[in-house]
Amino acid sequence: SGWRVRSVPLRSPASATVKALRGPHGTAASSCESWLAQRRRSSGSRECVPSLGNATAATFHVTGAYWLYTRTRLGYMFYKRQLRKARERYPAGHSKTQTTIINGIKITPIPALSDNYSYMIVDTSSNFAVVVDPTDPQSVQAYLEEERVTLEAILCTHKHWDHSGGNRILRRLYNSCRVYGNNMDNIPGLTHPLADKDTIEIGTCLRFRAFYTPGHTVGHIIYLLDGRSYGGPSCLFSGDLVFLSGCGRMFEGSALTMLSSLDTVSSLNDETLLWPGHEYAEDNLLFAADVEPGNVAREQKLQWVLQQRSQRLCTSPSTLGEEKEYNPFLRSHTQGLQWALGLKQNPDEDWTAYRARVLEELRRRKDLYKRR
Repeated sequence: SGWRVRSVPLRSPASATVKALRGPHGTAASSCESWLAQRRRSSGSRECVPSLGNATAATFHVTGAYWLYTRTRLGYMFYKRQLRKARERYPAGHSKTQTTIINGIKITPIPALSDNYSYMIVDTSSNFAVVVDPTDPQSVQAYLEEERVTLEAILCTHKHWDHSGGNRILRRLYNSCRVYGNNMDNIPGLTHPLADKDTIEIGTCLRFRAFYTPGHTVGHIIYLLDGRSYGGPSCLFSGDLVFLSGCGRMFEGSALTMLSSLDTVSSLNDETLLWPGHEYAEDNLLFAADVEPGNVAREQKLQWVLQQRSQRLCTSPSTLGEEKEYNPFLRSHTQGLQWALGLKQNPDEDWTAYRARVLEELRRRKDLYKRR
């Protein structure tokens, strides 16, 4: 009770982070290398933009394009280029989304780039809005103007341009807007640095708690909207930590670090709604079928996702209760998954260290996975 869902017409949003990179989420650096080579030719120098050479997915996160993407202005330039391309390719967005309305709180996924989601959360009693990870400021602004709400805060999960690229522009458009994030991650436009378990209150009903969840980046944060403040389920905005049946790459942390962050998610209430930063559901569930082929919950979810994606419909949200049943990255403690990966705990191995080894092997296989 108290729930109402309405369809939201597609607009012209979509932004592109380094999807040719692919991302910081994809596999090969070939497209980014091509772009960098072009920059070298135009500059007449082989020094200013180093070549990625034969960088592979395994080493991509510590050298080459990833370093340029996160540490230099070239990363921002590449993001802007991909943003233009995405707007041309997806003038109405990569997916059709719906607004979920729970007791006066509106949550709208905003499609961006080829698979990103930003989120607009509106407290209708105060007409205040919060945006999580504004990828494409043009698209976000269109949503805000249609709702006729004031942007009070940006909650940024991490520094990657496909999650933070709109921060500064929106801050200029909305002077009172505050930008939250972790100072360790060099968030663009950051005004209010956060630490683990800090709280944020917006309007009369929006109360968020920030959880420090490193692994994907050194300063990654997830945001939990407390359902008690509006009489509904809590909502987790997970950025690139957890996706439907997946998790982010470990660019800036060990498997042990990532496991601790994933355990933070697992500790939350099963009824919590999960709003991830990307539309990866179909690919993730197909990978999960490889490692846990007998998982009935996973198969049922896959059939639903295939139906949704055949119509380009958004697959968010799921619930954390569901994710604990079929998301292999939240199931490193299960014996069936451990056996499926061919792993056994060593006699002198700590349980947590063993689970981290399971997670590391799972992530390695996902990095190499190719859809059939």
